[in-house]
Amino acid sequence: MGQGTKSDLDIRLDRKPPVRLVVEDLRVAYQTERGPFRAVDGISFEVAPGSVLGLVGESGCGKSTVVKALLRLLPETAKTSGRVLLDDADILTMDAKALRSARWNKIALVTQSAMNALDPVIRIGDQIVESIRAHEPVDRAAAMQRAADLFALVGLPPERLVEFPHQFSGGMRQRAVIAMALSLNAGLLLADEPTTALDPIMQDQIMSRIRHIQQSLSRSMILVTHDVGLVAENCDTVAVMYAGKVIERGPTLEVLNSPRHPYTMGLRNAFPRILEEGEARPPLISISGGLPDLFRPIPGCRFAPRCPFATSRCTSEEPPLSLTEGAHFSACHYQDRAEEFREAALKPGTWRKQELAS
Repeated sequence: MGQGTKSDLDIRLDRKPPVRLVVEDLRVAYQTERGPFRAVDGISFEVAPGSVLGLVGESGCGKSTVVKALLRLLPETAKTSGRVLLDDADILTMDAKALRSARWNKIALVTQSAMNALDPVIRIGDQIVESIRAHEPVDRAAAMQRAADLFALVGLPPERLVEFPHQFSGGMRQRAVIAMALSLNAGLLLADEPTTALDPIMQDQIMSRIRHIQQSLSRSMILVTHDVGLVAENCDTVAVMYAGKVIERGPTLEVLNSPRHPYTMGLRNAFPRILEEGEARPPLISISGGLPDLFRPIPGCRFAPRCPFATSRCTSEEPPLSLTEGAHFSACHYQDRAEEFREAALKPGTWRKQELAS
């Protein structure tokens, strides 16, 4: 972790094997008075050891529900089905003892709400020490040294380990939560908007540090975000979610540079990018409309009401997530017209017509 000789604890944690995550047909429905709300509706993906998957989409698409389902942190009103295989062990069917052992030890979480993740009446250092000693047979001094190294790693003064969460700023609390998630060097890190409370400079520093740990120790990570730029910089593969489904998945640069689903094209248009020398800055284009009602069955493509290229087939027949080329998957009936759609999607008028029609 830090400079000098590593402790026995650090060496033991560094030797942890990487893990593989396979998610198969994951479904999550919240039971409400109006009926089931299908927040996640049959998604599948894989995170290979040492790789980073970006889970991207607008607010309300189901990203955070997926993360909580992977750790079985959903409320009792949520009905979950499918399989979540962590090194061939299904998290969804684990008993309580096995689940406690897997959490933090094999799979750890960085939440987007740092204040809710920290106990307000326990010193932050004690919280990190408790998480370490719950899984590792070490004394308090060794665990506290590990916590100090982690604080230094995320840019916090180790002497502040004795303080309470309310004595930290929002950005400092977020870094403390990241330190806690890294405390046991879990094979898979779930990062749910991990830099949401940080300024751009600190965001870049923290992501660089997390990425360095992930690469040097062959850790895996799922980065959940709505920030396409963050995905482009840090993720090997990306899964684009819309209304509870993955509508496009593949190598990050391929998906972002040559999207094959109109939603991904629209998502890319909504974010600024670095321009080539002499290139004019294109306008940022928003997607009109909102997410569909997930209380009701949706017969066709979920994006059809907002898609400028939709036809009657799109509103009546759901497109499957199918392989286009290489490892690139897309759920669109008109993948053969992707190049044509990409060119049209760059024009604000294409989306403005849809706005007037909606």
